[in-house]
Amino acid sequence: MPVIPIAQTQVGDRLVSDVQTALGSVLLQQGRTLSERDKEILHAFLIPSVDIVRVGLEEQSADAASEESAATAEAKLSSLQQQFLEMEKLLKRIMSMVGSGLKIPVLELRNGLSALIEHLDKYNVLTFSAPPAVGPIDVLVRNSVLSAMTSYMLAKWNKFPEKDWLPIAMAGLLHDIGNVKVDAAILHKPSRLSAEEIQEMRQHTVYGFRMLEGIASMNQGVWLSALQHHERIDGSGYPMKVKGEKIHPYAKIVAIADMYHAMTSNRNYRKAESPYLVLEELHSGSFGKLDPLYVQTFIERTTQFHNGVFVKLNNGSIGEIVFSDRNHPTRPMVSLNGQIVNLAQNRQLFICEVFSTK
Repeated sequence: MPVIPIAQTQVGDRLVSDVQTALGSVLLQQGRTLSERDKEILHAFLIPSVDIVRVGLEEQSADAASEESAATAEAKLSSLQQQFLEMEKLLKRIMSMVGSGLKIPVLELRNGLSALIEHLDKYNVLTFSAPPAVGPIDVLVRNSVLSAMTSYMLAKWNKFPEKDWLPIAMAGLLHDIGNVKVDAAILHKPSRLSAEEIQEMRQHTVYGFRMLEGIASMNQGVWLSALQHHERIDGSGYPMKVKGEKIHPYAKIVAIADMYHAMTSNRNYRKAESPYLVLEELHSGSFGKLDPLYVQTFIERTTQFHNGVFVKLNNGSIGEIVFSDRNHPTRPMVSLNGQIVNLAQNRQLFICEVFSTK
């Protein structure tokens, strides 16, 4: 179990003991298997050496190494990540069924969603790391599962009756189901859409509503969220340009979750944005567009418990959040090698990436 310089560490090395910052915070926990990102963090915090154990993979056959790698990857997934993958598989299968004209197996979908929700006590919106998918990531499915999780949390935080929490999560899960009826060439087009293509894309809201409308075992708010999640309270949204109170509360919640995850995810036509910048954009967009109370609650709750979280700034520096100001929740104070930087005052700097190191 050697203590070796950081420069000699390798991806796959396992930490024998916790690595701490100069302030005494745990940077990386004992037992963690080092990744390239972990090595970057260690260098940024000027950690001179670490105590590691290294597995002699060179002595194993290629097959055995592959099996161990797969087993290790599976073991590293949290219970929430494992259930997340199960929900993705289920939703992908159901969307394929619906696209072929079959009915939605509501009970199976509800049971799968309930199983996922059981693990949401471990869900942190800003730092949750979606697990690697088997094969190419289906962006539509992944965004829908993430939106379900965040919609559920938003319902709790905004003090909806408990009976509404699962239906609101279901609304988040199915809000984009109408996309199965949109031409795949438009849906996956890597460049800008034409005016005609935009109109067809926007029809996914109507398609989704028609698919869900009348399902007796499903809350009406789920149908209306599929229809209204792109409506805005000033009437500038689509498909019907309804305003204010005419937008169902479920749809107002789902709109926030959908926008957040769409903007923080990689797409064919753009890269993911920083979670903190997206929160700032949502705050700006809440004036006349989104429900301001729901947005305020979302920002306050997602940034409230992040002291000690490690982040990367837009100048490439990696630091530790040491204080979050309730008046500036998206611009905390960050320790950079012992120097405290107040992002509320240094507006040219912002958090571009959040690391989940636990």
